Amino acid sequence: MAGLRERKKEETRQRIAATAWRLFAERGFDAVTVNEIAEAAHVAKATLFTYFPTKEALALQGVGDDDLAGIVTGRPAGVTPLAALRAHFRALAAGPMTGLDPEVLVSRVRVIFDSPALSGATNTLLYRQRQQLTQALSAELGERTAELAAAQISASLVTLQEGFFRRLADGASLDDARRQLGEDVELAFDLLAHGLDQHEDTAKDPAKDLAEDRRER
Repeated sequence: MAGLRERKKEETRQRIAATAWRLFAERGFDAVTVNEIAEAAHVAKATLFTYFPTKEALALQGVGDDDLAGIVTGRPAGVTPLAALRAHFRALAAGPMTGLDPEVLVSRVRVIFDSPALSGATNTLLYRQRQQLTQALSAELGERTAELAAAQISASLVTLQEGFFRRLADGASLDDARRQLGEDVELAFDLLAHGLDQHEDTAKDPAKDLAEDRRER
């Protein structure tokens, strides 16, 4: 019975979310009320709030969900924070992304960008994520360095996501967008690890990279 009850709860949650996003896509986030979502999803308003405490929470599922701090604090011994984060996002870009509808994803991103309220709430979630990463890094790097490092990492990750969404919006296939995301992940973490000056030097002289690799071996 417990399994059936949990399955029904998840079905209700998904129905509310799907109904809300259909209404948001049709009319915009700010024009849709919680009462309208509840009525269209055939649930009571109180039931809706059981699953989603605010309308913003309903719209921002998944935003800021990557546990950057947890990746850093839970990494294996001998692995640097940056290497652990690179491995996580490398695996994410290489994953199958099954069940992901590019059109639905782009529609949701546009709803967020078009709503000042949602854009503000998104920034709040990302700021909270960055602060948690700062705390995770501070024990090793010191408070000020950790703060600057977390800001650079967070900005890079937001840029990676924006590029992925933009390519989908421009008509790229999911496979092509994912492949480019994988390349961007490597470039972003190379820049974070080595800095722009070194990247420019090796870009001008590819033989330098090869020579350094041979020396390291």
